[in-house]
This record gives sequence, structure tokens and C-alpha cells, in this order.
Amino acid sequence: MTRILTYNVHRCVGVDRRLDVGRIADVVAALEPDIVALQELDVGRARTGGVDQAHEIARRLEMAFHFHPAMSVEEELYGDAILTRLPERLVRADALPPYPIRGLEPRGALWIEVDLGEDRLQVINTHLGLVPQEQRRQARALAGRDWVGDHRRVGPTVLLGDFNAVAGSAVHRILTADLADARRVAPARAPTPTFPSTFPLVQIDHVFVSPEVEVRALFAPYTQATRKASDHLPLVMDFEVRRQGPADAAAAAS
Repeated sequence: MTRILTYNVHRCVGVDRRLDVGRIADVVAALEPDIVALQELDVGRARTGGVDQAHEIARRLEMAFHFHPAMSVEEELYGDAILTRLPERLVRADALPPYPIRGLEPRGALWIEVDLGEDRLQVINTHLGLVPQEQRRQARALAGRDWVGDHRRVGPTVLLGDFNAVAGSAVHRILTADLADARRVAPARAPTPTFPSTFPLVQIDHVFVSPEVEVRALFAPYTQATRKASDHLPLVMDFEVRRQGPADAAAAAS
């Protein structure tokens, strides 16, 4: 069994307005994940004390990491990261298409390949924008030839992050054309609303999976720690990689 989670950490500032990188690391550590996708990390930004949050969280968790700055202002960076102790390699890190409205925050995505024994898992982490037209443009890019449609995206795949969109939205429909919503294929329906963390009403953080990924559990832990550490709850998925039989392999090759 492998555990992966996605977590918008709100630059490590909790709902109590306290900046605490260690608290975020403790929340993640308590969930014992193998792979961690984080959004809204500050690296070298004055507003959060100049700390490299991606590096510091990875150090505390004793994990390797890749960070992609969706936004950079001189030496100050802001973006997303994937952390793991498993053997991994970077496949792609790039911007997502912007929408022509002044002042919108740039968005990006990060893709690594992780070794799970004999299997290679493709993991794509992202954080979409807030404007519906912008979200649709970015979702189509993720579903297109540079990401999910890339020829290198072979085998078990997990696309996860903060999509700022709910199930049934245009974004959700675009991304579930080729991947399944983990919530819908999980064997049990645990609570999965992720926002706002103090009283979660909607799920805007999602995990999408390819057919080779067998979801065993999906849940958003609602504890005293997760309620305070960020304005989002983490979303956690336990899964196994489904072995392809001869019929599956033939169907995939056709």
C-alpha cells in the first residue's frame, strides 16, 4: 500500500495567523505519507521571513523534493512542490497558460516519476487559478499533450492538487475525461471536503487517477492540528498499483 497526499499549506500561515513551518511538517508527518504534493509555498520571501519552506519541510520529513516556482519576483519565489523518500526523477516543471486579466497569479504544474518497486508512478501536482475561464484553459492544458496526454505519461498516474473547482464543474469534467476522480472510485465514502479547514464545506482539492491506480481509501483528516495549520485540510489517498493481465495489456496496446 502507498499513501499520497495533497495539501495547500497557505504559505505555512494557519487560520490563527501564525506562521509555523514546523506545524505543517508535523501535520504531514503524522499522516505518514510516501509522497507529498504541496501548494502555496514561499521560498525566500520577505513576508514569511525569507525561509525556503519547500526545503525546510522536506528536511524535517527527511524527504527529497522538487519545487516549481509558479511566481517569481527577483529572488522571491512562490509555488508548489512534491516530496518523497522513494526513488524519483523530475519529468517536467512548467507554467500553465495564463488568462489575459491584469493581476492574476501565475499558475504552474510539476511532474515527477516515482519508483514503486517494479512500477513507475507518474505524479503531477498543480494549483489552478480562481477565474472560471482561466481554470478551464489550465485544465485543458493539463489534459493535453504537455501533461496527461504526453507520450511519456505511461502507466499508473496520479494528478492532484488544489483545483479551486468542485466536482461537476467544467474543470472536473475536463480532467475526468481521461482520469477518474479518486473519490468516485474509492471503496468507501469518507468525508472529503477540504475548504475552509475550520468548517469544511466544499472539496476543491482533488486526486485524479488512471485505471492502473486502485484506490483503497480517500479522506480529509479533520483534527485539531489540521483545522489550524492551514486554511485547507490535507486530502489523503491510499492506493495500490493494479497489475495488468493479458487482456488489459492487449486493450491498452490496441
